[in-house]
Amino acid sequence: MSYSVIYKDIGQKDYKETWDYQADIFARLVDSKKPGAMANDSGWNILPGTLIFVEHPHVYTLGKSGSENNLLLDFIQLKAKDASFFRTDRGGDITYHGPGQIVGYPIFDLEVIKIGLKEYIYRVEEAIIRTVNEFGIPASRLMGGTGVWLDPEVAGKARKICAIGVKASKFVTMHGFAFNVNTDLAYFNNINPCGFTDKGVTSLQKELGVIQNFESVKSKVKKNMQKVFDLRWIKE
Repeated sequence: MSYSVIYKDIGQKDYKETWDYQADIFARLVDSKKPGAMANDSGWNILPGTLIFVEHPHVYTLGKSGSENNLLLDFIQLKAKDASFFRTDRGGDITYHGPGQIVGYPIFDLEVIKIGLKEYIYRVEEAIIRTVNEFGIPASRLMGGTGVWLDPEVAGKARKICAIGVKASKFVTMHGFAFNVNTDLAYFNNINPCGFTDKGVTSLQKELGVIQNFESVKSKVKKNMQKVFDLRWIKE
């Protein structure tokens, strides 16, 4: 059975503002599963999921188990680069968000979809892999790591095109993925991306040598998320 999801493309928006926005949706979905919220034979009041697409201003975010040592800038240098920094409650280490990057926040109830967190991450990766493959670029996974990579097993050539970091509570997810499309990759020079010091980052623009139609790429990601998760779009 398809999973009902509300799709929200909120354009360009501040990271903290978006974090609060998705956290509110996440909390309502989690609260709907508490015993006092039971509404039918399934055991809880089943609310639809939400998929948010957004583009952030320059910002570095650190996962709850990450090290601040992987941020190679001090406060003054951050300001000089018109960037901000947040320690978050997602998994993973440090990453960068900025213009030209598709950031996706799926707030899904995995109990309704009937999958675990590992399978969820696998499917998010699969959606991005399929998208990248549509451009004639072979993408895959890195053994022992999350995200989507090019040449993951080739020493000195492994480079990440999409980072993934999630939080889950009562089988409900938040945070998500960051897919480099026309991203200014120079900003990654200021961190050890996802904690790696021996692997690089890339983007569709860098791999193809030309700026990509951002909205077109976004529509492909949306289509592939729908396919791998069997989503049914509904209105709010």
